Amino acid sequence: AHTTHTHASTRHQELLCIFGTGDLGRSLGQRLLQTGYRVVYGSRRPHSCGLLPQGAQVRSHAAAAEPASLVFICIHREHYDFLETLAPHFKGKVLVDVSNNLKKNLYPEANAEYLQRLIPGAHVVKGFNTLSAWALQNGPSDANRQVYLCGNSAEAKEAVAEVATKLGFTVLDKGSLSSARELEDFPLQLFPEWRLPLRLAFGLTVFFFFYLLIRTVVSAYVEQGKDISFRIMASLANKVFPIVSLIMLSLCYLPGVIAAFLQLYRGTKYKRFPDWLDRWMLCRKQLGLLALGFASLHVLYTLIIPIRYYVRYRLNHTIPFDTTMAWRTDSYYAMGILGFGLYLLLGITSLPSVSNALSWREFSFIQSKLGYLTLFICTFHTYLYGWDKFLWVSGYTWYTPPGYMLSLVLPSAVMLLKLLLVLPCVDRSLTRIRQGWERSDPEDDSKNSLLT
Repeated sequence: AHTTHTHASTRHQELLCIFGTGDLGRSLGQRLLQTGYRVVYGSRRPHSCGLLPQGAQVRSHAAAAEPASLVFICIHREHYDFLETLAPHFKGKVLVDVSNNLKKNLYPEANAEYLQRLIPGAHVVKGFNTLSAWALQNGPSDANRQVYLCGNSAEAKEAVAEVATKLGFTVLDKGSLSSARELEDFPLQLFPEWRLPLRLAFGLTVFFFFYLLIRTVVSAYVEQGKDISFRIMASLANKVFPIVSLIMLSLCYLPGVIAAFLQLYRGTKYKRFPDWLDRWMLCRKQLGLLALGFASLHVLYTLIIPIRYYVRYRLNHTIPFDTTMAWRTDSYYAMGILGFGLYLLLGITSLPSVSNALSWREFSFIQSKLGYLTLFICTFHTYLYGWDKFLWVSGYTWYTPPGYMLSLVLPSAVMLLKLLLVLPCVDRSLTRIRQGWERSDPEDDSKNSLLT
């Protein structure tokens, strides 16, 4: 036991070298020192390299690299040339390339591959490049706790993985050094999963804003000479946001319905979905979160408007009290509140810290069963808003339907298609397919009909 403790202590006090005294180099050195490693910096100017973590040594590049078995290269690629002169000092050592570029395809080869070509006697590992100096200083968090590694030497990657694990990070091995380009491009991505949902949300918002602007403000000015442009700031916005929110929520569940019908049609789950459907399904979380954002704006805008029919009645006694109207408006707002509450539940459970604490069955129940319930309640909320307005000829300004009617098309279609899928005969067939059953002879409907 004493021998094991001594060995662990010796490994823990291992000397690590860092080339580069910038923000990342200093933050990495500080974390390594806090973890128990000894740290030596290699610098061109050992005596004037600025403030470094207390307890770290500073030497010339050659003197710093000599006693260390693992060297972090925290310098930019354009300064790599001098490393070639130090090749004899790097022989057999592990070099961790943490560099990134300012944009993609800036060089013909990845930085790590270039470093390996400069120093063929070393074992280059690409890693730690997806972490910021802030993340290194403050330790791992839910959003930034993974360290990606790639390299041609399994032993070298194991040594780097040991360091990353002791720092509290989770290590993901991405294979050989040929994957370095992918790792270097990773920090340059700007919300890749959000691009399609954001474009869709922007397009829907712009379309419905101008659609409702023409129907309300422009038509009132053209036909009656009234200037009601003040409605743009609150009333118009409070119509656009719920419309976009309901459509975006529908778009979260529509791809799942399409995928189910596609599996029924094919009679198997082992054929890939079309690329467009794959991409659509992968961005459902982002679509849902944007829908929640628009719903939240709708709630905030509604709070500034006197909303209850009864309140308007109390303020204006010239309007006769209508019990049916009171029931309708209170039911409408009650459905809105329930729908928004379920919206929030869906959004909260999509957070990694929450979803990681749920079993797959629990997560699936919330996101699927309660998700469809949310869509139903929000759709019902909109139907209550419309009530009998679809019968009013005056509501079809310039022969165009009201905005709420357009917003109901997609969610109503999704709910109808989902209703077909939960029919016992269809659900039984779909369950068999998802359990691995395949239709061997699709031509023989009498023997292999999916709907029996």
